[in-house]
Amino acid sequence: MQLDMNLLVAFDALLEAGSVGGAAHRMHVSSPAMSRTLDRIRHMTGDAIMVRAGRTMMPTPYAESVREEIHAIVTRAHAVMAQQRSFDPVQIERIFTVQCHDALACVLGQRLLGRLRTTAPGAKLRLVAEAGDETPALRQNEVDLHLGAATPTQPDVMHAVLGHDTLTVAMHARHPLAGRRLNAERYATAEHITVSRRGRLRDPVDDALSALDLKRRVVASAPTAAAGLCMASNSDLMVVVPIRACAEMAKALRLHTVPLPVSVPLLPVISTWHARYNGDRAHAWLREEVVNVVKSLLA
Repeated sequence: MQLDMNLLVAFDALLEAGSVGGAAHRMHVSSPAMSRTLDRIRHMTGDAIMVRAGRTMMPTPYAESVREEIHAIVTRAHAVMAQQRSFDPVQIERIFTVQCHDALACVLGQRLLGRLRTTAPGAKLRLVAEAGDETPALRQNEVDLHLGAATPTQPDVMHAVLGHDTLTVAMHARHPLAGRRLNAERYATAEHITVSRRGRLRDPVDDALSALDLKRRVVASAPTAAAGLCMASNSDLMVVVPIRACAEMAKALRLHTVPLPVSVPLLPVISTWHARYNGDRAHAWLREEVVNVVKSLLA
């Protein structure tokens, strides 16, 4: 029996996407063509591979048993083939999708896009907002690179620590405490905004204050740093944000920034990507460009 590598790639796409339509989209073919490929896989393996369960399709026990092995073979094959190709960023014709929080997107996007337009004019940059769990987007090829503060624990998700940012307090320039030395006691007397995608009204700053027998009054939460800074710019509320990522935004809003008067951990900036891209030279080039931009930002 002659092995068709394309069937392995299609097999992997079907298991990852969980549907004929999703696999067809990934492989840039029509759904009927993918259905015919599924029929060929079924004929070769003697197994149904995917069976309908209501409105969705589920992998068979056999398909589940070989899922990881098939994926490893396809990933390795892609890596081997990528190593054989000469690489020139000028020749890149690709959309790179980078996921990060809004404050980092503002400063990273401008600098990274400048690099891409100079060295890889055929590349396009797409910045998308953070989600609750970035791993599925990385695994499903929806995101090339994620930048955040969390270290992944999954073995198929790679990561690199690019540096650390420092949290700072931002307030309106006419805030009653803007012209005074801000210690923990004075900080606790003010009213505050937290930054939380989930709307949490407590964060590590509150833990640090509790250790000093202090408590602040949080009156609102903002879903993003940008929203928090905008709210602070039109009120007597304080907000804590990463200083280097938010410096330009704070300056544009004419906010006064001072060091946070309590001790909290530095905020790491961690890039994560799926292992399938380890041998992808264009992706490695993107990662290196992001490293250079982020490190210059955090310097």
